[in-house]
Amino acid sequence: MNMIIDSHHHLWDRSRTEFDYSWQESDQLKKICKSFLPVDLEPLLESAGVSGTVMVQTQHNLEENRWALQLAENNRWILGVVGWVDLASQQCEEQLLEFKEHPKFVGVRHVTQDEPDPDFIIREDISRGLEVLEKHGVPFDLLFYLPHLKHAETVARRFPNLRLVIDHLGKPDIKSGQIDRWKSDLSRAARHENVYCKLSGMITEADWESWTAVDLQPFVNTAIELFGPHRCMFGSDWPVCELAGSYQQVLGTLQQCVKGLDPQDQLQIMGKTAIDFYRLQAD
Repeated sequence: MNMIIDSHHHLWDRSRTEFDYSWQESDQLKKICKSFLPVDLEPLLESAGVSGTVMVQTQHNLEENRWALQLAENNRWILGVVGWVDLASQQCEEQLLEFKEHPKFVGVRHVTQDEPDPDFIIREDISRGLEVLEKHGVPFDLLFYLPHLKHAETVARRFPNLRLVIDHLGKPDIKSGQIDRWKSDLSRAARHENVYCKLSGMITEADWESWTAVDLQPFVNTAIELFGPHRCMFGSDWPVCELAGSYQQVLGTLQQCVKGLDPQDQLQIMGKTAIDFYRLQAD
C-alpha cells in the first residue's frame, strides 16, 4: 500500500467559544493564533501527495471529539480522530463508550506535558483510566517533554496490551543537539513492543530560523534504530509546524532523512505504521 498517511495534525476554530485556545496567544505563537480548518489543510495534502490523516486533540473537552468526528465525516481524508476522555473520572469508561463505536475514533490523548504534576501519567487515578483504554483496545498518545519521557517505560510495562505512541519523539532538545539522556529514556521505552514513535514535531524543537535536515537526522536515525520502521510513523504536527516551516518542508525533510532505508521500510514509516497502529480504514 504505497500511500502517505499523516499520523498527527490538528485543526482548530477560534470562533468556537466553548474551546480554550488561550495557549496560542503569546507573541511567540502569534503565527498560529488563527483558525486552521480542513479547507486550509486539504490543498497542502493534495500538493504533497498525502492520502489520509489522523487529527489529534488539543482540548480537554468532550465537545471537541464531537466536532472533530463531524469534520471527519465531512472530509474523507481524515481517516481517524485521536480525541480525549477524562482518564481520572469515574465516568471515563462511559465517556469512551460514547465515541468508541464511531469508526473514525481511533485513539485518546491527554496534554500530559502541561500538567503541573510531572508524575501525572503514573498516578493511580490516571492508571485506572488507562486500564479502561486497554480493556477496550483504544490506543493512547503520550505527549511528553523530556522530563516525562522516563515514564513511557512504566506505562508500557503496566499496560502491556495498550498500544502507546510517543508523540514528537518525546520532544528531544534538537536545537542543542543533546541526545544522550533522551536516547537513554527512549531506548527503555522501545524495549516494549506496545510502544511506537511518531517522527513528528521535530522542526519546532530545532532552531526555528536555521534548522536543516542535518539537525534532525541523528534523532530520526536513533528512533528508527530503537523502534524499527514498523513502529515509527510520519506526522506533520501541522499547523504547529508553521512556526518553523511549511507542511511540504516537514514532509520533504523526513523523506530526505529516511531515503537511505530500504524502500519497503520507507513505505512503512510514511504510511503503513500509522494504518496498523490506529487500525485506519484506508482505501
